[in-house]
Amino acid sequence: MPGLYIGATSGYSGKNMVGIGLGLKFKEMGLNVGYMKPVGALPLEKDGKLGDEDAFFVQDVLGLTGAPEQVTPVVVTHDFKVQAFSGKSEPAVPRIQEAYQALGQGRDLVLVAGSGSMYSGKYCGVDGVTLCREMDLKCVIIDRFQKDLKYDYLAIMKESLGDRLAGVILNDIPATFMDEVNELIKPFLERIGIRVLGVIPTDTIMGTITVSDLADRLGGKVVSAHASADRVVERFLIGTMQVENFMTHFRKHQNAAIIVGGDRSDVQLVALEGDAPCLILTGNLYPNDIILTRSEVLKTPIIIAREDTFTVAKKMESILSRHKLRDKIKIEQGAKLIAEHIDLEYLKKELGV
Repeated sequence: MPGLYIGATSGYSGKNMVGIGLGLKFKEMGLNVGYMKPVGALPLEKDGKLGDEDAFFVQDVLGLTGAPEQVTPVVVTHDFKVQAFSGKSEPAVPRIQEAYQALGQGRDLVLVAGSGSMYSGKYCGVDGVTLCREMDLKCVIIDRFQKDLKYDYLAIMKESLGDRLAGVILNDIPATFMDEVNELIKPFLERIGIRVLGVIPTDTIMGTITVSDLADRLGGKVVSAHASADRVVERFLIGTMQVENFMTHFRKHQNAAIIVGGDRSDVQLVALEGDAPCLILTGNLYPNDIILTRSEVLKTPIIIAREDTFTVAKKMESILSRHKLRDKIKIEQGAKLIAEHIDLEYLKKELGV
């Protein structure tokens, strides 16, 4: 029974997207696909059983019903860490192997999702490199573009995994970097024996978040135009400048949430009239009646955030780069990106399915 480990050079690289996309596509091809996430970093109790939040979600999308203790045999709770650091925990790999064998019964392929990077979990012997070796799994590694690609890391992974490395996926590549990837980095990787299974371009849909989800992640609350809280945010703009300068920048940034001090009604009004998807007012300051009225009329939600503008902007930057794959439209788009940009036939051949 072949298994495919889906790892990454860092957290928040697109492992769920790739796992769901591959799972859905392989099922379309007629394969009986199983799924597990051996190490769960997001503990969640469901129906009285402890599992991993992402694992529950992926199983649901793929239409699978594995027992949480098999799907995620190792859940990283505080107690687990204490046991591991004190040297009192039992070896986890045998438990993972047993669960893998049970989940693989009758399956053509089991997708094994990594947690964090390929080295995450090294302190307790459940890192990606160790699991691939101990369980004899083929592996794909996702490298998401974040100012650059981690080609040194990928080269080390080739040395560590050898033929177990089926290939790499370069994810979220901006248009401005695409030529360099195709003409320089991809040929380099393949020259040192690393198959590039696909290059996935930056996609605006995958980088969006709804206003309501954004409010939750910021720890704020929507105070107006609640019916429009499903509007989509792609980016953000800080409204600390003079109104004239702000207007110039605002015209260049569509679908940008405007982060502005709660006392800057001049900038707030310009943002409302310019059809921003939402306003985020900082400093826990509520807008005046004029702003609230225009917000309702124009159906532009306003979020009140407690922190100062700088802190909220830093949070926004993190949220927009790391928020979870949850919306139906993102799931569908992610599956489409995998189908269009990943060499699935090569991967099937490599896995022997």
